[in-house]
Amino acid sequence: MAAYQSDLTQFMNAFLEKNPQVVADRQAFRLTLWDRNLDIDEQRRFRASAVAQKPYVYNPD
Repeated sequence: MAAYQSDLTQFMNAFLEKNPQVVADRQAFRLTLWDRNLDIDEQRRFRASAVAQKPYVYNPD
């Protein structure tokens, strides 16, 4: 017995079968957005410039 697949899942599977370049494009874009080299100095500056959040953000004090 086949497992249930929603209309969206069926559409995406058919779309990816017809357009295999989309998978490669997604992987390439992921590399540009997430897989970056970490810059230690930049991270240090981000931590140093962070502003502490108040315990209750909606309090006007």
